[in-house]
Amino acid sequence: MVCGSPLEYLKAAEDLACTYCGRSSAAHVKCPGGHFICDSCHAGDLLQMIENTILSSAEKDPVLIAEQLMNHPSLPMLGCEHALIAAGALAAALRNSPYAKITDQDVREVLTRTARQAISGYCGLTGVCGIAPAMGACFSVFLAARCGSDSEQKIVMEAVIRVSQAIAELTGPSCCKAYVRTALDTAVSIFSERFGIVLPLAKAPLICRHESKHPHGCREEKCPYYKKESKDIFADSIHLPVTTCHS
Repeated sequence: MVCGSPLEYLKAAEDLACTYCGRSSAAHVKCPGGHFICDSCHAGDLLQMIENTILSSAEKDPVLIAEQLMNHPSLPMLGCEHALIAAGALAAALRNSPYAKITDQDVREVLTRTARQAISGYCGLTGVCGIAPAMGACFSVFLAARCGSDSEQKIVMEAVIRVSQAIAELTGPSCCKAYVRTALDTAVSIFSERFGIVLPLAKAPLICRHESKHPHGCREEKCPYYKKESKDIFADSIHLPVTTCHS
């Protein structure tokens, strides 16, 4: 966000001063050029934009809501804003569905819970991507689950496990945008299987347009959302394709 250099992910936290506000905080991510942006400044007005878009959306397809937000020019390629996008997209789609009793206040609650567990870099530091508890927040609010509840808490935990497994299948290196897509696809399947709530998903295959922006290198063919370029099989051949005249 400052100089565009690839970020350095630290094995242990360092106390760094924010380039913008000057406040010091423990950080696991910094720029090799010495720049550091605290969580508050990193998010800034972007979080408000995400919330406003989610609350105003009438779309019932959570992936389409997420894609709209992930295409926003202010959104970084990687970052915990994606957890809020995933959580908000699913919560908004449920609210817009005639089958789930979700309110705007419920959507805000989902975002609040997600923000408490979505921390930059912790997908690698603890193995828990913030998008997994983001999906958990949606299931928890939907079921009114809480610590000490019976079957509701179990269902939420099982859903988070399935989402985490789906995310792990797309790791190496990590990609927040791929994680959002597979998490939403998994969550939609669970809502259909367990509660009979069917949320629409676009029938056309998703094609990612962000591969050139990935600071760690796109997984390319290993990613199901990668745009596979069609190859001219005659490009390197001395032979020309044979054309038969039928006139």
